[in-house]
Amino acid sequence: MRLRKAAFRTELKKLSIDMVKKITAAITGIQGYVPDTVVTNDDLAKVVDTSNEWILTRTGIAERRLMKEGATSDIATAAVNQLLAKKNIDPLDIELVILATVTPDYPFPSTANVVCDKVGMKNAWGYDIIAACSGFIYALETGAKFIESGQYKKVLVIGVDKMSSILNYEDRTTCVIFGDGGGVALLEPNEEGLGIQDAILKSDGAGRQYLLQPAGGSVNPATIETVTNRMHFVKQEGKTVFKFAVTNMAEVSAEIMERNNLTSEDVDWLVPHQANLRIIDATAERMGLPKEKVMVNIQRYGNTTAGTLPLCLWDWEKQLKKGDNLILSAFGGGFTWGAIYLKWAYNS
Repeated sequence: MRLRKAAFRTELKKLSIDMVKKITAAITGIQGYVPDTVVTNDDLAKVVDTSNEWILTRTGIAERRLMKEGATSDIATAAVNQLLAKKNIDPLDIELVILATVTPDYPFPSTANVVCDKVGMKNAWGYDIIAACSGFIYALETGAKFIESGQYKKVLVIGVDKMSSILNYEDRTTCVIFGDGGGVALLEPNEEGLGIQDAILKSDGAGRQYLLQPAGGSVNPATIETVTNRMHFVKQEGKTVFKFAVTNMAEVSAEIMERNNLTSEDVDWLVPHQANLRIIDATAERMGLPKEKVMVNIQRYGNTTAGTLPLCLWDWEKQLKKGDNLILSAFGGGFTWGAIYLKWAYNS
C-alpha cells in the first residue's frame, strides 16, 4: 500500500510539473520565394523619370523581383510547398494558415483559403490579415497565441505580396520601391523557453491618408472614374511616411529591448522591415547595434511589404543559431508598427 501511495505521489508530481510548463510558439522552419524576373534600377529608368543613382541613394534598392504571370497565392504556394518538403511535413498535418497581404487574389475569399486548396492542406482553416508592411509581425503574434493555447501544433504564418499588381509605373515615388515576393514560417510548440518571448504592436488610423490604395473598397468602389483617375494604385506621401517610420520603428524596437532587459550585446540580430535603408540604419542606431547584426537584403528584393521579414529570415537561416535573440521590427501603412522579441529555436 505504501509503495502504491508513493508511486501515486510521484506521478502526481510529474503531472503537476508538466502542467506548469509554459508553452511558447517557436519558428521551427522558414522558407522564402521570389519570382525569377529581376528588374534593375536601370530597367525602371527606361520607363519612368529616374536613375540608378537617384533610387540607390534614397532607398538602398538596386533591384527587385517581378511576377509576370500568376497571383499572390502562387508566390505563397511556392514558399509553402518548399517548406513542407524541406521539413518533410504532410500538408494534411497543417491545422491553421494565417496570411498577411495587401494584394489578395480576390476581395473574398481569403488568399489563405486559396493557398490551402492549392497546397492540399485540407485539414487547415485560415484567414488573411491586412496590416501592410507590419502584416507579418501582426500575423506571427496572432499565430503564436493559437500555439500557446495548446490547441494547435502546426500553424503556418505567411507574409506575401505581389506589389506590382497595384503599382503605377508612371509614379517614380512608388514604383521604384516595391517588389514581389514573400515567405512562410512554421510555428510549433516549444517547452525549452525558445520562440516568441514578447511583442509590442501598435496602430494609428489617422495615418491612413499618407499611404494607401484609395479605391477598390467601400469608400471608393471601382468605377470607370476610379480606374481612369488611377485610384487603384498605391499612393504615398513619402516625406511624412518616412518621418513617422524612422521615429516609430526605432522607438518600438528600443522599447521591446528595455521591457525585456536586453542590451545591444544581448541582441544577436535585428530583422527590420526592408522599406528604406535609412530607416533601417536609424533603427539599428537607436538600438545600439552594429551593422553586422542587422539583416539587410533590400538591395536585392526592394520592399515586398508583408514579405520582407520572412525573406530576411530565409536568407539568414543558415547563420542563425539556437538560442539567438532576434528583434523583428516593422512599420507600415495604416499606420501600423511594432516589434517582436524571439529566441531562435533551431540550428540549420
